[in-house]
Amino acid sequence: MEKEELQVLPVGVMDYETIRERGWLYVDKTDLIYKMTQALTHVFLSRPRRFGKSLLVSTLKYYFQGRKDLFRGLAIEGLEKDWEPRAVLHFDMSLAKHESREQVENNLCYMLSQYEEQYNIKSSYTDTNLRLSTLIRTAYEQTGNKKVVILIDEYDAPLLDVVKKGNTFDEIRQAMRNFYSPLKACDQYIHFLFFTGITKFSQLSIFSELNHLRNISLKDEYATICGISKEELLTTLRGHIEAAAAKQNVSFDEAVATLKHNYDGYHFSVNSPDMFNPFSVLIALQDKTLRGNHWFGSGTPTFITKLLRGRNITLAEIDGIDLKESRFYVQPNDSDSVIPLLFQAGYLTIKTYNSQHDVYTIGIPNNEVRISLLENLLPYFCRAEKADIVIEHLIDFLAVDDIDGALLLLKEFLKTVPQCDNTDYEGHYQQLLYVILALTGQRVDVEVRTPRGRVDMLLRTKRAIYIMEFKLNRSPKTAMTQIEERRYADRFALEGLPIVKVGVTFNKQSRTLSKWEIKE
Repeated sequence: MEKEELQVLPVGVMDYETIRERGWLYVDKTDLIYKMTQALTHVFLSRPRRFGKSLLVSTLKYYFQGRKDLFRGLAIEGLEKDWEPRAVLHFDMSLAKHESREQVENNLCYMLSQYEEQYNIKSSYTDTNLRLSTLIRTAYEQTGNKKVVILIDEYDAPLLDVVKKGNTFDEIRQAMRNFYSPLKACDQYIHFLFFTGITKFSQLSIFSELNHLRNISLKDEYATICGISKEELLTTLRGHIEAAAAKQNVSFDEAVATLKHNYDGYHFSVNSPDMFNPFSVLIALQDKTLRGNHWFGSGTPTFITKLLRGRNITLAEIDGIDLKESRFYVQPNDSDSVIPLLFQAGYLTIKTYNSQHDVYTIGIPNNEVRISLLENLLPYFCRAEKADIVIEHLIDFLAVDDIDGALLLLKEFLKTVPQCDNTDYEGHYQQLLYVILALTGQRVDVEVRTPRGRVDMLLRTKRAIYIMEFKLNRSPKTAMTQIEERRYADRFALEGLPIVKVGVTFNKQSRTLSKWEIKE
């Protein structure tokens, strides 16, 4: 029997019509679309980039246009009875992603002009708010007084890249506020209003004027509306997983475990199932590799890494941080906005929720994000062209628990690379070693609490636990004495692995490890 040909994976394709007409693979979200459009009329949804927001908006467009032919065989075919076509005004704000108010307004005017031509509007207005108001009313009248659907995709795209740029941010915010201002006044002509974005900027006049928007970003019932759930992975994508597993010579279960390790772990509400990153999963299955850092590399990581570096924040500090729900939403130019920005951008996700205190614990979702962040943070500590080769050698040393060999390699490596100027404090070397050692795939934690103090670094391999204490321009014996006098090892005695104590000295002048002492 001839094997059934697999459907094409629509990597990067955001037009629903294209996917359906060409018979490409589509993960059916139409039951949730129907539920949302029947229950709500004014909606805001926040999700990370490349998580399917634009495809969702495109699906809504064709649904409200009454294109029943595009929905055959999907859940909504048995739910929707009317398929009444409506005027749909779809604005993709990623097209207005520039760094001046004039450029943003020019793009808004261009988008408006496309619809004005469609509805034969000869507008004498120059202000975007008056033109949008006229467009909404005209579309309503020309379609027999049927209320209009308005879809705003990536509403925050013009704002994100200038969030820390003071006057520029304020000017673009004013331009966007002006454009959106008719939406509430024209409510009598609007059937459904849908906003998507990465970030919900709090305390902005954009959302204060649109206070009738229902934010479903953290709602359990819509947690799976973007992304791929494990159930969807094991059904809709099963054939592709089998093909990739065969190429990699692993079992189906091993292939799923690899995908889970690399791309799973997103939670968009308290009771959200694990969600996989759709962009990375589709590329990993298309290439039949089951791995690779696809999502992080598809955007510009400098925005995130500069935020982290500017605040001297390490990944160890943000992986397991507690937040109230009110802190999920970003205030413009707030110096403390890095954590909510990381959450909304997809670099952090919900891990647990304490209902008693109404506190969320958030952390890094998966291996792809962790490794990508680490790789992009490394240049902020040292400019090392051959760091990837050194990390591969470190993996070999740690595989046989040769900590002495690993430290010697690090010493010689750090001698050869120029580091940043701010190296006169112990924390620099702690963060540098955390980034490098974490890139080996081992579990690394810093500032680990014990009853009598904090361990500078804890390195766990499959066969041992390494308690590491660092000192700058002091003897390794000083570090070892601190480990023993404060009895750090007692905290980890019941974990069932041998404990190795490591005292390390860094030299401020040579900017590398100088000496170390190891005790088992």
